[in-house]
Amino acid sequence: MRTPAYRVQLSPEERQELETVLNDTSQSVRKLRRAHVLLLADEGKRNQEIQQITGLSEPALIAIKKRFVEEGLSLKEKPRPGRRPKLNQDLESILIELTASEPPEGMPYWTMQLLADELIKRNVLESISDETVRRILKKRSLKLSKKRIVKVDDALD
Repeated sequence: MRTPAYRVQLSPEERQELETVLNDTSQSVRKLRRAHVLLLADEGKRNQEIQQITGLSEPALIAIKKRFVEEGLSLKEKPRPGRRPKLNQDLESILIELTASEPPEGMPYWTMQLLADELIKRNVLESISDETVRRILKKRSLKLSKKRIVKVDDALD
């Protein structure tokens, strides 16, 4: 029988904190699973038993235990790498101003694609999709209307 590479030994305070987390239903599922794994590991359960109880893979269990041993009790999510946003706040402001301006000649109103094309035409960006434009407007609670841009909260009144 081999010795586990990462042995979890919780202090009474850590155990209490994890039990408190498990009883808080507002926590994320990931955080709850991490707490559950650490508590089970501290009770001396083997990886196969913890896998059956939690449904996590063995590499996931090992990663949780490794992080505890190396960094201490930390149930928070680590930042995930991702693509930087295409538009910063200044560029978003340009987009918002553009939606309030007159649409191109011959067009009755702005569309997401027209806005994306206009940003490229004005050399604000090299490329942008209409979906990115839609997400930015949604994030700002703005919606395109055939007459003008409308704040979504205002449209509900």
